Amino acid sequence: MPTTWFVREFAELTLEQLYAIIQLRERVFVVEQRCAYIDADGADPACKHLWAERDGEIVAYLRVVPAGVKFVEVSIGRVITAPSARGSGMGRELMKRGIVEAGGDQQPIRIGAQAHLAKWYGELGFVKASDVYWEDGIAHVEMVRPATT
Repeated sequence: MPTTWFVREFAELTLEQLYAIIQLRERVFVVEQRCAYIDADGADPACKHLWAERDGEIVAYLRVVPAGVKFVEVSIGRVITAPSARGSGMGRELMKRGIVEAGGDQQPIRIGAQAHLAKWYGELGFVKASDVYWEDGIAHVEMVRPATT
């Protein structure tokens, strides 16, 4: 089954695409991870949205948040791999593409990572930049991928 990648500004999303994105975010973050939080945090309209589809289903998603919206630096957030695609390398491909969309090696990129994924993000060039903190009942750590050029 072929994978199709999409990158869209918020205003370019169709209603169906936006609905599918929200549906996946709620399924993973709210239901699976049991986090009661407000997903519609006001940042989406400023973000670039990146996702992969297989057979019409979104199997991986993230948003690139401009500098100054969440952090001083550009950031990547709402990183999700659908249960059906876990263990396939889709998450790593998603992040590699997200890093490129966020400016790659040209500027630092900050993330608020779930602490249990810090090693995985480290393999993508991110380094810990904070102590562990709790957000929505899950341990997190800020991480930065420094600019290299």
